[in-house]
Amino acid sequence: MNSVLQSPEVLRYTAFSDDPEGGNPAGVVLDATGLGDAEMLAIAAEVGYSETAFLTAPSDGADSGRSWSTGRAYTIRYFSPKAEVPFCGHATVAAAVALGERLGPGDLVFFTRAGTVPVTVKQEGGATQATLTSVEPSVEEIAAGDLDEALAALDWPAGDLDPSLPPRIAYAGARHLVLAAATRERLARLTYDFARLEALMHRLDLTTVQLVWRAAAEVFHVRDPFPVGGVVEDPATGAAAAAFGAYARELGVVPEAAVLTLHQGEDMGRPGVLTVELRAGDRRVRVGGAGARIPA
Repeated sequence: MNSVLQSPEVLRYTAFSDDPEGGNPAGVVLDATGLGDAEMLAIAAEVGYSETAFLTAPSDGADSGRSWSTGRAYTIRYFSPKAEVPFCGHATVAAAVALGERLGPGDLVFFTRAGTVPVTVKQEGGATQATLTSVEPSVEEIAAGDLDEALAALDWPAGDLDPSLPPRIAYAGARHLVLAAATRERLARLTYDFARLEALMHRLDLTTVQLVWRAAAEVFHVRDPFPVGGVVEDPATGAAAAAFGAYARELGVVPEAAVLTLHQGEDMGRPGVLTVELRAGDRRVRVGGAGARIPA
């Protein structure tokens, strides 16, 4: 890797697809030593993806010398073109795939601003796959006035919501408002007031709005407006998928132990697939998918 004191090497990977034209692209800087906040933000803005991940050795040196077979630890930070975010699932997967291609399959530990996130990398069907384990999740209700404002910004009539999937704010490293569409057609029509939704999201400390439509018992189509990151829509959102897994279990939408399939990016022409695993007796949520390097 190049020394970041000279010029950081910025890799580009897609997450949740083995096709560089699918999934969600992320920038990855595997050695961000010496970069300050302003420099990382400038790099993320230049890359132009919804997030870029910046990795360094843990500041206290813990775990940094362990062998790959027992886990390799990194501090990781995430920047959108406009701001730092506490946790980003697709950039985590992208960074893990990039490391896995260099070091081989195995376990990683990422120290994020939201908490410690273990990641497992493996080879499957000729593709590199990464699965992250979320921090402790939580789910809370949204105030009626805030919900009305979100629907107004999205231009969604309340009658277009699926009553079996009530609105909630869910957290698994970052906060997301979960809104369920009653039909696939409603989900497909996404035009919204960027500034109005952005203002509400800043006030509620939301990273994205997780729009969902239930296609089958454990199959969902999802979309994620991301105006707070300077992006109209995120093509595949691992943090929101983890939050949605917590939501689905908390509300009894799915069994305590379940494997959910989330399809995202189809309406953007960048299809991706996110696998969300819920385990009995473990509140944390596992989110996995393939990744691939985007050619320069």
